[in-house]
Amino acid sequence: MTIKEVCSKFGISPDTLRYYERVGVIPEVHRTPGGIRDYTEEDIGWVETAACFRSAGMPIDLLAAYVRLYKEGDSTIPERCELLREARARILAERQKCDDALAKMDAKIKVYEKAVQTGKLVWDDDQGCCSCGRTKKE
Repeated sequence: MTIKEVCSKFGISPDTLRYYERVGVIPEVHRTPGGIRDYTEEDIGWVETAACFRSAGMPIDLLAAYVRLYKEGDSTIPERCELLREARARILAERQKCDDALAKMDAKIKVYEKAVQTGKLVWDDDQGCCSCGRTKKE
């Protein structure tokens, strides 16, 4: 598969794909005798994993570390597992932040929707801004 086809499949730019290979987020891609990238099914699997994990917020350095460990062989399976656990915990923490922000936004939307219906904006004491402690009309 060509770089253009892979980029189209995963919605990433050729520059991003080349960068992933250069910094070790994906292993070195198979090339034709003329040196042109020719993505195999295995290469595409790595790109899919990298694109998925990056879209979830996994840092480049963790992805590259995972690939380095993979290249070292099965003796690194425990380290790879731990690395993925750590990445998962980071992603869950980020998701919690988003969930908290959405909950606060939903509460504010309800207040504004009620104000649209009644013509009066009323804030309850428990409808603060966020975990920062500010309250009321912010």
